[in-house]
This record gives sequence, structure tokens and C-alpha cells, in this order.
Amino acid sequence: MASWPGSLLRAAAPTRGYALLCAGAATVTALLCVVFVSGAGGAMVGQNVSNIALFLAAVTAGTACAVRAWRERAARRVRWAWGLVGAGSLSWGVGQAFCIWYETVLGRAVPFPSLADAGYFWMMPFTAAGLLLLPVSRQSLAQQARSILDGLMIAVSLLLITWVLILGPLVQQGADSRLGLLITLWYPGGDVVVLTIVLFMVARLRRGGRRPLSLPLVGAGLVAFTVSDSGYAYLTLLDTYGSGNVLDLGWFTGFALILLAARRPERAYAEQEVHDLAQPLGVMLPYLAVLGALVTSTFEVLRDGAHDMFVSWSRSAIILLIVGRQLLTLLENRSLTRGLEARVEARTTELRASEQRFQALVQHSSDVVTVIDAQGVVTYQSESVARVFGYDPAYFSGLRLTERILAESVPALTAAVEAITGTAYATRVVELPMLHADGHRCLAEVTLTNLLEDPSVRGIVLNSRDISERKELEDQLVHEAFHDGLTKLANRALFKDRLEVALRRRADVAILFLDLDGFKEVNDSLGHAAGDVLLMQVAMRLGEAVRDGDTVARFGGDEFAVLIDAVGAPGDADDLATRIIAALDEQFVIDNQEIHVQGSIGIALTGPDARDADQLMRNADLAMYRAKSAGSGQFARYDPQMHSGLVERLQLAADLRRALETGGELEMHYQPTIELRTGQIVGFEALVRWRHPVRGMISPVDFIPLAESTGLIRPLGQWVLAESCRQAVAWGMGAPERAMTMAVNVSGRQFDQPGLPGIVAAVLAETGLPAQRLCLEMTESVLMTDTEENLAVLLSLKDIGVRLAIDDFGTGYSSLAYLRRFPVDTLKIDRSFVERLSGATPDAALARTIVQLGQSLGMATVAEGIEQYAQFLALRRMGCDLAQGYYFSRPLPAAEAGLLLQEHKPAVAA
Repeated sequence: MASWPGSLLRAAAPTRGYALLCAGAATVTALLCVVFVSGAGGAMVGQNVSNIALFLAAVTAGTACAVRAWRERAARRVRWAWGLVGAGSLSWGVGQAFCIWYETVLGRAVPFPSLADAGYFWMMPFTAAGLLLLPVSRQSLAQQARSILDGLMIAVSLLLITWVLILGPLVQQGADSRLGLLITLWYPGGDVVVLTIVLFMVARLRRGGRRPLSLPLVGAGLVAFTVSDSGYAYLTLLDTYGSGNVLDLGWFTGFALILLAARRPERAYAEQEVHDLAQPLGVMLPYLAVLGALVTSTFEVLRDGAHDMFVSWSRSAIILLIVGRQLLTLLENRSLTRGLEARVEARTTELRASEQRFQALVQHSSDVVTVIDAQGVVTYQSESVARVFGYDPAYFSGLRLTERILAESVPALTAAVEAITGTAYATRVVELPMLHADGHRCLAEVTLTNLLEDPSVRGIVLNSRDISERKELEDQLVHEAFHDGLTKLANRALFKDRLEVALRRRADVAILFLDLDGFKEVNDSLGHAAGDVLLMQVAMRLGEAVRDGDTVARFGGDEFAVLIDAVGAPGDADDLATRIIAALDEQFVIDNQEIHVQGSIGIALTGPDARDADQLMRNADLAMYRAKSAGSGQFARYDPQMHSGLVERLQLAADLRRALETGGELEMHYQPTIELRTGQIVGFEALVRWRHPVRGMISPVDFIPLAESTGLIRPLGQWVLAESCRQAVAWGMGAPERAMTMAVNVSGRQFDQPGLPGIVAAVLAETGLPAQRLCLEMTESVLMTDTEENLAVLLSLKDIGVRLAIDDFGTGYSSLAYLRRFPVDTLKIDRSFVERLSGATPDAALARTIVQLGQSLGMATVAEGIEQYAQFLALRRMGCDLAQGYYFSRPLPAAEAGLLLQEHKPAVAA
């Protein structure tokens, strides 16, 4: 907090510029005082200096007030107040200008009265009007009446003082003319009126509020004016006044103070509170004025032995005003007393109701409130203990609390009490086993608060609540958070936690990751309920296969894991994997139906490349995928080359993404489709190739599965579709005279893509290829996955007009029922059936059956992988419609495929 002198200085000079202005005004005043007192330069110099200084002071003060009125951002009344005060100063300056004309220009004395008096005359009316326009805070009727009485007391008292000291002697002295006497009396009388208004405004503002202008500065300036005007009036009657008198300093000081009031920063008024001046001085002002009047009138009686009629009537008026004000104050105090009594009564009623409400809340709260003293004796027990724990409150009252609770809870309670005893208002929360009145155990949460130093309590307050149900729910939630909801095995979070604990405890740890083979087909064929039953049976067999102390977990879906806490030898993990595979190899019976599933297991052991849980789990995951790629029912142990392969796979995926963005590395090759009966080219199959800038040409066998696993197959498939259709249009395959078909392979991941029919339609519209010239090829696995959804997609594609073909037919799970449901146009016989078409082999019989099946269903058949003349001849004799293979042509770049289309000669069979 700032010191009092510092605050006073900042209030007097709130800014550096204002402080300089104050210093300048004080300096000029001091110089004038030296000139007037010393008489330096003679009477003429003093006269001219006085006239010019007073003129400049009046004009400067008036101009400052006018500027303040123009820039003032407050209410209109405040701007008018500043303007009128400025007009008063400028009016006085006009009178001073006439005085300069007479004395300095004409070189003769100023007559009395003269035109100068006309300018001086209007200063006080303008100033009084401006002060009366100042806004004051809204007051009640009683406050307004008291303010009026205060103003009248001040006015009558000042008038009495002025009459005794100035006006009375002036009237007795007389004057040359009645007008002269009137003007002479006007100057001090007007000053008294304005001073009365200033003091009245202070009394009105004494209850606080923002000041619109600095009343102390203006009031001090008017006091200086009163002194000079009174002296001027007296000396004028004696005909002894002359310009350059020390008396002129009063007028100059008054204008200087008005100038400082106008230039005072506005924020200083906001920061300065009214009660700095008005309280208690503002309250005492009327009485101080009365005291001054009493002292003055008493002095007159002591001096002259009597006083005139005006003084007597003034004293009587002051007495009446004091009586009226006291009566008004008495009535107001009586009203305030009644209001205070009413508020006290209302507050007492409110406190009583609050106390009753608090007592009711405590008694019926779900918490049990107990108060014990420093020795642990129960001094208060709320009735809620009967509802929460079943005991009567009297069961605890007056006894040590430790005697009424379970012995196993005493140490914890005692420790909590000791911990908070030394610190006032300290708290501690403990959980204590409690025995309910009916005999069952429950758990209570107790909050202890040290209120020993609180005079209204003087004890330790225990707030107890039964949290048994909440604790059971928390335990249940914790169990559900760390266990699989279906199999009740540990989940991934609990498995990882136990793995980290095992790694901190010992170094010989192994984990197994298991993924079921064929589980998706069980879900698709028998439903998810059967799949859930299968998962529970698998969990049971895993629990039987592992050792005691090992952890079995389910990560989600058909993924399981096993933690071997202590591995005696590296072969122990292999033995466990063998036992698990053997356990899963036995048939599962679900809904009276035998189901056979197998599992792929990845094994990871601690070592230099697996020192933490994340690395160990990553290694087991990589080993599991290696086992899955080796075939169903296999296990594989992690080796570092698997991680290198993963890094290489990630780099290849990043390169493929870049190749898709640039488009310069991917290129299309086209393999012709031949009509076996005529040997003519009837279409092409589009095959994408990737020419890597570093690795060279990468086989589709390497990057297509990568694209499917990373999701890049969707943008890749869309690019292939657009490029193939664009090339088909360039070759004129859509023309009626060259009615050929462009076949494009569609991945199962593309069928999961939202809006596949819309994408195909957009590509056809962009390239201009007729829809019937486009054939989309898909594997049987696509048809067997989400059959209803895929059926809807295929029907939408058929509505567009494109042709549909099943690729690699005979290697999947298709049935005749599915072939009848799906709108398929073409069956493509897998190359494995074409490779050995020599004689009456089973492959030949199966190929013949597929051809006959396609004929019976009205579907065209295409044989893939023809490399020999015998295969060509056999398929043609079977009635197969179309064929592809190296016997006719390898997949060719677009330019070479275009030449082949132009120069092709039909293949002829002997």
C-alpha cells in the first residue's frame, strides 16, 4: 500500500505535465508578488504588469474551461458547467481589457463605475450558474430537504460574516452615487453567493460519487477572489486603490486555480473520492459556517457594544434553520432505527430458519456425523447412524469411539486422529471396515476434520458413509477394464501389465500370439453367436494347455496370447505351442455341428532384440504372421530377419504411396483374350506393373497384397480402372465394328469401399467407354464375404451395364446356389486346372465340368494360363469359349498391345 504523502502528491499532481503546469503557476505568482511588494520599476511598471498579467490569467483560465467543455466526454450538464465557468472568466477578462485601455493606452485613471465594471459584473452570475448545473447523485426526499437546510445555513452564516466584516462598514461609509455603492457591494456579495454554492455542492456530494470537476480548486480560487473584491470595494470607497497593488494577487491566484481545475486530468476526479473532502468536513461545513457567524457577531458586540437589525435577524434565521435541521435529523434517525430493527428481526428469523434447516440436513444426511473430543470420546452422534449402519445414536454417545468399532479399524483411525490433531482445520480421509448392526461387514469412508479450536465445535468431526456398494462396483469395473467380457480372460492391458511385471522380475520370459484360421468362415456361415461359443471353447482349451501361473489373454476377435512367466529352456515355448495346436486340432461341437479350426502361433523370447514389453509383443506378432503364411496349424519363432522384412515392407508401402501420387512409375500391361472357336482377339485383361526407380520392375505378387493390407488398393484400383478404360477408347474397342471387352480386376477391399458403383460410373462417363465393354473380375472369396452387401453392389454394377466375371473359379467356396444368385456373366477357369489337360486326368474332368456348368447357367467360360497347343486344343474341344495365356501372348505394354491388335492373325488348331 502506498504511503500517505505519496498518495497526496499523486492526488495533487496526477501527471508530469500537470505538475509542470502547477509549478509554472506558482512561479509566476511568486514573481508578481516580488514585483508588487518591492515596487521595482516604479508605480507605472507595476500597474502595467498587473493589468497585463490579470488579463492574460483571465483569458487563459476562460479558454481552458471552454476547451474542457468542448472535449468533455461526460454528461451535457457537466459540459455546460465548464462553459459557464469559462464564460465568467472571459467576461472578467473583457472588463480587464477596458481597464488596460483606460490606464495603459489613455494614461488616465479608470472611472468608477465604468465599462470595466460591466465585464467584472458578469463573472459571478456565470460562475454561479455553472456550479448549480453540476449533476449530483440522486437523493431521497429527506436527504434533499437536509441538503437545502445545509445550504441555507451556509448562505445565511456567510452573509452574516460578510455583513459584519465588509458590507456593513461599506454601507455606513456611503458612496458618491447609488450605482457606485451598488456595484461596490456587488463584488463581495456576489463572491459570498458563489462560495455558498460551492459549499452547498460539497454538502450535496458528501455521500460519495464521482466529481465532475475539482471543487476544492474552484472554491479556493473564489476565496482568493472574495479577498481581493472585498479589499477593492473598501479601497474604492476610500479612493485609495490603484493597479499594481498587492491586492491584485488575489485575482491572479483565483484565475490560476481555475486554470488548474480545468487542466486537471479527468481520471484524477475518478480516483479521488468525494469523502476525501466531504467526510467528515462535508458533514461539518454548515456548523462551521454557523460557528464562524457566531464568532463574528460576538466580535461585533464586543467591539461596538451592540449589533444592528440585520445581524439580529440573521442570527434568528440561523437558529431556526438549526432547529429545523435537527428535527429533520431526529425524524430520519427514528426511521433508520425502525428499519434497522426490522432488518435485525428479519435476519434473526433467517438465522433461526437456517439453523433449523442445517440441523435437519445433518440429521437426515446420507453421511453420519460424529464429533469426538481430544480423548476420543463421542460428544455428538447424528441420528443418521441408525439409517446408515443400523445403530441407535445413544450406542456411541459418551463412550470412546474405538470401543465401538472393529478392532482391525482402530489402528488406522488412531493414526488419522494423531495426524490432524496438531493442525487446526486439517483433514484426513481413511477407509475403515465396519460391522453393521445386523452383523454383515461393510466398508466406511471416514473424513476427519480437526475443529478442536473452533469454539462452536471443540472437537474432531467425522463424516462417515457406507461405500460398500461403490467399492463393489469399482472392483467390478476394474475387473471389466482388465478382462475380456466374453471369455473372462485377461485383455491386452492386463496382459501387457503382467508382462512388464515379469520382465522386471526375471529375464527368461516368453509370449505366444495365437490367431485362429478359418474363424471368419464360421462367423459368416453359422453366425456370430456360434462364433462366440467357439471363442469360449478355445479359451477353455488354452487354459487347460498352459501351466499354472501362465497368463492366457484375448486381445479381441480371434487373437489370443499366452505369457510364460518362467522359461526353463527355449524348447518349452515350442512344446506349449505344440500342445495348443494339438488341443485345437480336435473337433469343436457347436449346435450339434462339428467344426474344425486351427491356429497360427508366433513365439517371442526375451533377448538382445526384445528387452521391453512392446518389443516382445511386436516380435511375437511378426512371428505369428510368418506362421500364418506357412499354412494353417503352424508355429514360428521370431528371428531378427522378420523385423528387417517388416521394415522393408513399410518402405515399399511408402514408395507405393509416392508412386500413386506421382503416377510416373506405374504402367499398364494388357494380355489379349482369344475366342477359341475363331482365334480372334475379343478383349484384353488389364494388368498393372510397377517400375521402381531403384528396385526395377516389381512383380504384382509382391506389391498387390501390400496394397490390399495398407488400403492403397483403393486408389490403385481406381487408377487402373481409369487408365484401362481410357486405353480401350483409344484402341476403338467401343466401336461397333470392334466390339471387344476390357477386363479389370477388382479386389475385395474395393468392394468395401463406399460408392464403388458410383466410381465406376464416373470413370465410364469421363472416358466415354460403353459400360458393356467393361468387365470387372473378382475372386470367389469376394462373393462369399458379406454376401448380402456384395450382392447389392453387384446388382448396382449390373444396372450400370458392366459385365461381371469370377476369377480363379474352382479354387474357392462357391456353390451352385450362390452362382444362381449373383449376376455373373463369365467364369474364368483357374490356371491350375489348365496346366495338366492331357488325357482323362481329374483336372481335365473338373475343367470340363466347369465349362458345362457355365453353359448350363448361360455364362461364358474363359481358360487362363494356356501355354501349350494341347491345352488349346483340349479346351476348344470341351466347348470353352475364351482363353488367355502365353501360348497366345504375354502381357504387353500399351504400345505393343496396340500393334498386336492391328497385326494379329487368328490362331488355328490342327
